[in-house]
Amino acid sequence: METVDLTCEKREVRPKGLVHRLRREGRVPGVIYGNHGVATAVAVAALELKTRVRSAASQRLIRLKSGSPELDGKHVILKAVQRTPVDSDIVHVDLYEVDLAKALRVSVPLRFVGRAAGIVDGGILQPLERAVEVECLPLEIPEAIEVDVSPLGIHDVMHVSALTFSGNVKPIYDSDYPVVTVLPPTVAEAPVAAAAAVEGAAPEAAPAEGAAAAGAPAAEGAAKEGGAAGGGAKKG
Repeated sequence: METVDLTCEKREVRPKGLVHRLRREGRVPGVIYGNHGVATAVAVAALELKTRVRSAASQRLIRLKSGSPELDGKHVILKAVQRTPVDSDIVHVDLYEVDLAKALRVSVPLRFVGRAAGIVDGGILQPLERAVEVECLPLEIPEAIEVDVSPLGIHDVMHVSALTFSGNVKPIYDSDYPVVTVLPPTVAEAPVAAAAAVEGAAPEAAPAEGAAAAGAPAAEGAAKEGGAAGGGAKKG
């Protein structure tokens, strides 16, 4: 796994006004959570952090660059990023310190590749999961798990057990859950087709009803004429 650098320094937590000053100076307040439950308040370079978050998955390994000996050279991963609701600017970051010699569990995104066979028949590829939890050493964390969907036909489902994991990366799951399938085209087309059939039948039924209605007065008139004729014959 590629490792990127991030400039980081320890910071004071009081007074609260220091946080606003840090942001004005182009730094973002954060906290590093250590392996033994120790939390360290830090400030990281805003531009560097923005680049790291934007260009990589949240689990990319980060090496700290700092003038503080206790921080310099440490490896961390992004644990949480807080943003402003409107501009999505990063206002706080939580980092988790990792031991390069110890395996950890992380969530890795799935990357669907290939063209499913069912798509040729009009099917629709439907991802059911976007990430999978794995366990591995920090330096072996993959940026993504590739999922080849080429063999999938309509109604076919691929489960997590069928995915390929490189090296010592081990998937973690309690049940063999599905990750992707191919939906039939009738799922979206059936309601439209049914509506079209109903609408198409209505214009055909109208003339039949109209014909019956138009024929009724004629029949009624004929009956009256026949009755009148019969009455005349009786009198005669």
